[in-house]
Formats: sequence, structure tokens, C-alpha cells
Amino acid sequence: MRIGELARRAGVSVRALRYYEDQGLVLARRAANGYREYDEADVRLVAQIRSLMAVGFTLEDARPFVACLRAGHASGNACPESVAVYQRKLAEIDAEIRALAARRAEVAGQLKQACPGCAIRRIE
Repeated sequence: MRIGELARRAGVSVRALRYYEDQGLVLARRAANGYREYDEADVRLVAQIRSLMAVGFTLEDARPFVACLRAGHASGNACPESVAVYQRKLAEIDAEIRALAARRAEVAGQLKQACPGCAIRRIE
């Protein structure tokens, strides 16, 4: 399939596909006329990249998942390198949550000082 069809099927722009190609994540074959050619495996690769990016992963984070798919695994999650990226990302998120909780506590303390009777809503 050509780049426009891949873009449509994967739900991304042609520009995004070209960027993924520039980054070495998607590899296009060239037809005799110079057009980029893709196959079903590329649809899965782009879907994996988009899925990861939707939850905060970077393109660099996506590399092990793409490599896992290219190695023939049914899922980009199937390789130890991918699991390591998940573990690292969870640790980063946990650190962000701790930092936000500390900032929230600081702001709540400042609000109590500024307005002793003001209610501070708890988040669930």
C-alpha cells in the first residue's frame, strides 16, 4: 500500500509517517516509480507507536516495541526490552505523582495560612 493508504488506515497524517520514517521507526520500501510501499506489518507498527504516544511515551521509548514487532512477535509488548520500557515509564509516572502530591501539600498549607477557614477539597 502507498503512504496515503497507510496514513488513513493507521489514523495518522502522511507527515507523521514521513517523520517516523526519518526516525527509523517505519521502513518504507520503494517501488520502481519511487513511491513508498508499505504492508500490513507497517499498520501494526504505526498502531503500536500511536498507542504508546497516546499514553505519554516518546518515539524513543517506542523503539524496543517496534523492534519486537519487526522480530516477528505478535505484539510489541512481548520482548524484555519492551517490558523494561514499561517499568521505567511507571517509575517516572510514580515520581511525577509524588512530586505533584508534595506540591499540592505545599499549596494546601499556604492556603490554610492565608485562609484558615477555607475548605480544601480532597481529590479522589
